[in-house]
Amino acid sequence: MFTMLAQQSDGGGGGSLFSSLISLVIAVLVIVGGWKVYAKAGQPGWAFIIPIYNVLVLLRIVGRPWWWLLLLLIPVVNLIILILVELDLAKSFGKGVGFALGLIFLSPIFIPILGFGSAQYLGPAGASASPVMA
Repeated sequence: MFTMLAQQSDGGGGGSLFSSLISLVIAVLVIVGGWKVYAKAGQPGWAFIIPIYNVLVLLRIVGRPWWWLLLLLIPVVNLIILILVELDLAKSFGKGVGFALGLIFLSPIFIPILGFGSAQYLGPAGASASPVMA
């Protein structure tokens, strides 16, 4: 009985297909945008789609040590580390704190902006604070 009610209220599934297509378009834009961000920074673009390795490459891009990956495994500490990495990413491309906040809270919008936009990689922003990864 419940499944019949759920099927009737579905409306034919058209909305589900539309939302799936929108989600797919957004995912493709984020992947291609992230690929371009990594390429602009002189790293392999494909690294953006490889789990864990993408974080190591991101840490290299922003100039933070590899062991920060371990800090990302600690609850609450990982939030602070992610904020610092996003701030460094924005600085590495010549952007300010406002853009970093966009990367933190609206990354599906700001990653493609960074990748497709005119921002140039200026070097690792976190390099002065800690040794650069090799």
